[in-house]
Amino acid sequence: MDRDGVDRALSRLGAEHEAVETSLLALQDHAGRRLLEGAGLTGLTKERWAAADAAITRLWRYFDAYSGALAAAREVRERRRWPGREDLVELTDRLRGPGVLISGAGVEGAPLAERFSLAELVARMNELYAASLDVVVAADSVWSALPARIDLLAAELHRTRSLAHSVGVRPGEHPSGDDLEAITTELAELRERVIADPLAFWVPAAGSSAPGGGRPDTRRYDRAALALEDVRREVEAVLAVRQDSEQRLIGLRDVLSRADRTLAEARKARAEVLAKIAASEVPAVSGPPTALQEELSAAAEYRRRSQWHRLSPLLESLEVRAEEELLRARESLTAVTAPLAVRAELRGRLDAYKAKVARHGMAQDPLLIERYDTARRMLWSAPCDLRAAEQAVWRYQQATAESLVPQQQRTQQADEQQWEPRDQREPSVREWPEGPREGDA
Repeated sequence: MDRDGVDRALSRLGAEHEAVETSLLALQDHAGRRLLEGAGLTGLTKERWAAADAAITRLWRYFDAYSGALAAAREVRERRRWPGREDLVELTDRLRGPGVLISGAGVEGAPLAERFSLAELVARMNELYAASLDVVVAADSVWSALPARIDLLAAELHRTRSLAHSVGVRPGEHPSGDDLEAITTELAELRERVIADPLAFWVPAAGSSAPGGGRPDTRRYDRAALALEDVRREVEAVLAVRQDSEQRLIGLRDVLSRADRTLAEARKARAEVLAKIAASEVPAVSGPPTALQEELSAAAEYRRRSQWHRLSPLLESLEVRAEEELLRARESLTAVTAPLAVRAELRGRLDAYKAKVARHGMAQDPLLIERYDTARRMLWSAPCDLRAAEQAVWRYQQATAESLVPQQQRTQQADEQQWEPRDQREPSVREWPEGPREGDA
């Protein structure tokens, strides 16, 4: 190497020395490294930190050797302003040759003494620094992210548990109470594991070469947060029951009362149908829903004792079944009164055909009078045979239709004679209208 080459090499190596020293001091003061040194580590983190700690120790030994070699080279260079051949040969050997001997720096399976050139030593220090920094940054990232979030979630869990206990949601008494206990246990175990083994919760970024490239694994935390959110919604639902339970109970009593009244009306209508309609199958009417009344009384008792966690599901079930009971009562009333509706329809049809006969001047037709009287007698007598009455009305309709056809034919023939087609008569001048003339408006 000539003098200029030596000076350039010393300048570059000096800059590298300064950069390595700055990085090592930053690593020494890194909060993650201090936490790793004082933590009771387990699992993967314990294993990797032991290797990283040994690597940091070797880093300082390599750096001391590098510093000594660089200082010795500078001392040779400073002997003369214009170094001679012997100085340049020595400087070349120190700056480029494997002249740095490091004793006791080997690892398991490697020699206890190693020789490096300054460039090789810088490259080796860079490798050890990157591997050590990965461990420190990953552990620090997990510790910065997860424990704080777990603590916040634990505080929310405490508030939710207090609220849940106030409305009777307790372990062994309500599923959500059991869920709260499970979430409490999970958060405690998760926090302990994160503190002791943070690297077990680190997901390296694929293809990333940046120190600490990756992200904390928050899947267990996310599952616990979602479970707590579900419990919180359940507790809020129970609280809502406490606030509007009285109105809901009043509404339930009203629905069941309407169902009872409808069933009573259906039973009364059934007795009327059996008395007024003959040869008709009338369905039976069930009694009042006693089971629902008993459960309604139980719901009122739960409210009196402030057992909201028991009242909430019972009210939801009662509201659905009460509406179903009211619908069933209405369907029963409709089915029971169907024969009366059929009779009313037949009566209306009979009267409508009678009015039609009168409009056509056939009210005195003996056959129509006879068939009308027969149908009316059947429909207005008790008990009424609906099948026979329907046949009587149908015969009256048929007789009416047959009587109306000849009359319509006679009327049509008279109209045809009065209005004979023009091509069969000699048109007169008066029958044809005059065409338009000039001056006509």
